[in-house]
Amino acid sequence: MMSAMMAIINPGDEIVVFEPFYENYGPDAILSGATPRFVQLRTPDWSFDERELAAAFGPHTKAIILNTPNNPTGKVFTRAELEFIRDLCVRWNAYCITDEIYEHILYDGAEHISMARIDGMRDRTIVINGLSKTYSVTGWRVGWVLAPPEPTQPIRKVHDFLTVGAAAPAPASGRERFALCPELLRQACRVLCGQTRTAAENSHQRRFIITVFKPRGAYYIMTDIARFADPDPVRFQADTNDVRFAKFLVEEIGVAVVPGSSFYNNAHDGASQVRFTFCKKEETLAAAEERLSKLRP
Repeated sequence: MMSAMMAIINPGDEIVVFEPFYENYGPDAILSGATPRFVQLRTPDWSFDERELAAAFGPHTKAIILNTPNNPTGKVFTRAELEFIRDLCVRWNAYCITDEIYEHILYDGAEHISMARIDGMRDRTIVINGLSKTYSVTGWRVGWVLAPPEPTQPIRKVHDFLTVGAAAPAPASGRERFALCPELLRQACRVLCGQTRTAAENSHQRRFIITVFKPRGAYYIMTDIARFADPDPVRFQADTNDVRFAKFLVEEIGVAVVPGSSFYNNAHDGASQVRFTFCKKEETLAAAEERLSKLRP
C-alpha cells in the first residue's frame, strides 16, 4: 500500500479515505505527501453519503483507498457503490487503490467484487493483496500488487527501496499454501461464518449493553458502547470513552478490544465504538462471551 501511494503521489495531491479505516491509511497518505480527505461510513450498515463522497473528490484527487471486505467494520461494498465510486474516479481522473486482503472471508451470501472488474476501472485500479489473512500466516508479510502498466514500474522501484525483498522461505512457503486452496478457504469461511453468527446471536440473547453491527466479511465486529456507563472517568480521565472502556475490559473483565478512536481521523468520532476480533478458537470465544456477560449498565 505504501509503495503504491508513494509511486503515484505528487506534492499537492489528495487521497480520499473512508473512515473508520485501517489505521495505516491516513498516515500512509500523509507520509506519501498527500492530503487525506476523510468520508465517514455510517452505521448500522456502514453506507456512505453519495453527496459527501462526491464533495471529497476534486481536481487534486489522485486516488481513493477502498478496503473491501473492510477492516474494521466488516462491510462488503456492493456493485452499485463501486459503480458510483467508479464514476467519480473517471470524472476526476483518479486511481482506486483497493485493499482486498479479506476477499475470500465472506458471510451470508455476500459477494466480493474487485474494483478492477468494474467497467472502466481496469486501468485505474491498483489492487493490494497478500497471504496474511486468508492463508492464516499473518507473520509472513508476503503480498502482491496488481496494477496497470503505467504505475507498475514506479511501484516496483519504491518497493525495492522500502523493503529490499521478502525473506526467501516466505514466498516458497506461500506457494505451498496456495496448493491448499480451495478447501482451506471453504473450511476457514465455514468456521468464521459460524463465529460471527454466534457473536451476534449471543449479543441479542443475553441483551448485552453493547450494540453489535454484524459484519458481512473479514473477521472483526465493530460495536457501539454508548449505552454503557462511562467506566471510572476519574481513573482514566485523560482518555476518550472508548479507550477508558478498553482499559476497563482488559483490567476488570479480561477481554481485549481495540478502541474505535484509532480508526478515525478525529478521535471523538470513534469514542463510542470498539472493535472485537473473532478469529479465535471456539473455547476462547466461549470464555470471552462468559466474561462479557458480567458487564452491567
